[in-house]
Parts: sequence; C-alpha cells; structure tokens
Amino acid sequence: MKIGITCYPTYGGSGVVATELGLELAVRGHEIHFISYAPPIRMGPPGGQVYFHEVEATNYPLFNHPPYTLALAVKMLEVAETDNLDLLHVHYAIPHSVSALLARAMAGARRLPFITTLHGTDITLVGSDRSYLPITKFSIEQSDGVTAISHYLKERTLAEFDIQRPIEVISNFVNCDLYHRADDPQLRAKWAPDGEPILMHLSNFRPVKRVTDAVEIFALVREKIPAKLVLIGDGPERASAEWLVRKKCLSSDVHFLGKQDHVQEKLGLADLFLLPSDLESFGLAALEAMACEVPVIGTNSGGMPEVVEHGVDGYLVAPRDVAAAAKFALEILTRADRGREMGKRARIDARKKYCANDVIPLYEAYYKNVLDAVPAAKA
Repeated sequence: MKIGITCYPTYGGSGVVATELGLELAVRGHEIHFISYAPPIRMGPPGGQVYFHEVEATNYPLFNHPPYTLALAVKMLEVAETDNLDLLHVHYAIPHSVSALLARAMAGARRLPFITTLHGTDITLVGSDRSYLPITKFSIEQSDGVTAISHYLKERTLAEFDIQRPIEVISNFVNCDLYHRADDPQLRAKWAPDGEPILMHLSNFRPVKRVTDAVEIFALVREKIPAKLVLIGDGPERASAEWLVRKKCLSSDVHFLGKQDHVQEKLGLADLFLLPSDLESFGLAALEAMACEVPVIGTNSGGMPEVVEHGVDGYLVAPRDVAAAAKFALEILTRADRGREMGKRARIDARKKYCANDVIPLYEAYYKNVLDAVPAAKA
C-alpha cells in the first residue's frame, strides 16, 4: 500500500507513534509518505520506502497566523495525486482530520479515504474545548476509519463527543527487538559514578506530565539513599524543574539531557522509571521503559492501568501523590531482587501485549477493511 501519514513532528507520544508506525510499515514493504511542516523527530533521513513532503504555509500580512490547516489539505491532495496514495492516516484529530476531510472532498470522484487516530489530548484537552468540539466531532464522524490508542480513550471519546460510529482500539507499541536492557558501563558511570541507582523520566515536559513531581519524588528518595535522576526531554516545564532542583540542592544528582535520539540506549540503563502524569491516555514512555526491563511508577488515571499492572511490573499511585510514589520507589530500589524481578516481568508483559510485530498487522488489516469499504479509492 501507499500510505500518507500526518502527525505533529515534535517530541510527543502521538508523533513518536506515527513515525514508528510509518517506519515499521516501510520495513514490511509499504510505501510511506510523511506529510507535515517538518520531518518527524524519529524519522531519520528519507530513503527506501520512506518519503517526506514539507507543508509550507503562506505568510501574508492579512493573516495573524499562517493557514496551516488549508496548506496541509492542499499538500495531502497533491501527494495523493502525484504518488497515487491509497489512503491517508492522520494522527491527532486537530487539525489533521479536518485537513484530511478537505483533501478527500477536493479529490472528488477519486475519493481519498482517511483514517484518524486519536491519541489523548486532542480529545481530552483540545477537542473538548467548546470552540473546537463541533469540528472535532464532525471530522471524527466523517473519517473513513477511527482508531484510539486505549480502551480508556475510546470510551471517553464516545461519551464526551456522543460519537455515533465505531472506534477501533489499536494500542501503542514498541519494537521489542530495539528496546531491551542496555549494557553501557561508561554512560552509566557518567551518571552514577559510585554505582548509585538511576531513576529516569522521559516526556515533552508539558504541565500534564508533572516533571516537577518527578523531582519531588526523587528528593524524597534521595533523603533515604544515594541515587541519581536522569530527565530526558524538553518543554515548557523544564525551567520549573531546574529551579526546583536548585532549590532542593540536588544539582549534582540530577542530569537534564534535553531531547534525545535513540532513547532506548538511555532507558535501558535505568533502575526505575517515573511517569507521574496527571493523565496519560496510554503511557508510551512507560511501555518503552518496560521493554527495557525497567519497572515503572505511574499514576492510576486514564489508560495507564492498561499498561502497568500494579504490584507486578510497577506501581500506580494517585496523581500528585509524591509521598506514595517515593515509598514504592524505595521499596524497589532498596531491594535489588525486587527491582530486577519487576523489571523482568515488565519486559515479559510488554512483549506479550505491545510488540510492534503483533500490533502493526492490526493496522494493516484495518487499512484493508477501510479500503474494501471504499472501492472508488482503488481506481
């Protein structure tokens, strides 16, 4: 198949999943065309079965903001016609599903089917805003196919938007061959020269991720045992996290790495992963850590309980309950057998439910079902 994929190319779960999906599909012989304003962060250089098409929105004094949604729709149509795409797969409803809807309408008799994948904040924050709710609901219902990354997100979408169409749950995934326990004594020694346990957090540092809570949890752990904290990512809450680290006199124990490629090489060195978000529709970073044999402490909200089993491969606490999270962290870190046992179990669970080799065929089958329901798209 020839598939156009649109996502936000920035450091976030939806963009990561969309990019990894495209790369995995290309390995399986499909032709993938990424359509966005910049290359997705994990895409790497185009080549083979992977292409990138840049969307350039016109800057004109009449516009306060460039009309990206319209420019994206035109580029989608252009790529579809030039490269004879079979379908579009857009990630994150706003504004991508709207652009795909416009592209399909402009395609006319050819009809260009599109699938919308819902990732979380496009529904829970942006889409539920009253100023966007009607267009979000309309574009979802007009999609030729709709998927959600968790059962939680599916049920919330159906309830809050009163959607009158089926939504298929196809979970996030991880390449289980790529993500595994790492062996890099030099890098580990750089972070923890005296062999201290390493706690880690990976996110886009948005307020919902509660990066400062990760620092608070670490501070409570640090009161009891020597330890190090590695923070991967960047975003609006980085300054707050850096200030809190200085306030608590933890600068020598906390490493800010910023945005990183090949995160599996870092995750696989951690002893514990922290994801204390207010809400996760799935928790992709937690899954990636689990595949690397790292137990997770997350929150018992949203879709996280579908990924982490409390007391088995990690622990779940109420959002913002840093004391409970620190208690469980100490239980894991002060008992080497407990941490390794949970870490090994985490990889087993990740492989059992969320390996790319099992999830990608679900997308392929879903694409086929959509195309079979839209025969004009094959013409």
